[in-house]
Amino acid sequence: MVIDKIKKVNNSQDEKPQKNTKAADMLVGKWVKCDACKEILYKDDVHKNFSVCPNCGKHFRISARRRIKQIIDEGTFVETYENMPETDPIHFDGYLRKIETLKEKTKIQEAVTTGFGEIHGNKVVIAVMDGNFLMGSMGSVVGEKITLAIEDAIKEKLPFIIFCVSGGARMQEGMISLMQMAKTSAAVAKLDDAGLLNITVFTDPTTGGVTASFASLGDIILAEPNALIGFAGPRVIEQTINQKLPEGFQRSEFLLEHGFIDKIVERKDMKKTLAQILELHKN
Repeated sequence: MVIDKIKKVNNSQDEKPQKNTKAADMLVGKWVKCDACKEILYKDDVHKNFSVCPNCGKHFRISARRRIKQIIDEGTFVETYENMPETDPIHFDGYLRKIETLKEKTKIQEAVTTGFGEIHGNKVVIAVMDGNFLMGSMGSVVGEKITLAIEDAIKEKLPFIIFCVSGGARMQEGMISLMQMAKTSAAVAKLDDAGLLNITVFTDPTTGGVTASFASLGDIILAEPNALIGFAGPRVIEQTINQKLPEGFQRSEFLLEHGFIDKIVERKDMKKTLAQILELHKN
């Protein structure tokens, strides 16, 4: 979590300033706090370490822009469907206004970015979800962009890779958001019929309708360490079944042990791992 402001140490009039207070008087936004180990970290050092805590290894949530920069070869990414118009199918009060405010504030057009690119010279179609935009929720535009990206992969006979992060369906679009589960799943079926590689990467958190649709249909399913993956949250499940859930339930490591995912990959190794998979499936 970004620390937006670090205050100076307050000294009373009769006390002399301490020598070590200078370190606290840093520029706003230069620090991040690791929620796992509680360490205060210099933001530039974290970015250089693939946005992973150098102290405990926690993988911070990152934007689609930064993810693409880490994964796709420099200068090869070509974005698609960037300015797809928003819809308000159930006329939810204030929804479009909130969308426009978010676009202006975050400089993000939607909760998923799609496009063509290369990974170590291997051409792919890639979709990257972004939790900074309405928690990566899947509405009609998100579903349409993912579906069109899959159709691009089929047309160009290219592998399809998607990085998932989502809170689930977008409630402001009601039933239309739930329909995206069937729509994207049908597109994945067409990709499978075409004999093309489909790689899913779970990141923290991937929940709800996204987990219950295209995210779980990959030929190869990877995940970052300790990512939350599931449909409903642990508290909802415990209240429903009236049982205590196992330790680490719905985390990457638990799901790997139970066969839900194929491999846990640290962020620093993700590009290399994807390139190896693409090389093995080239023909």
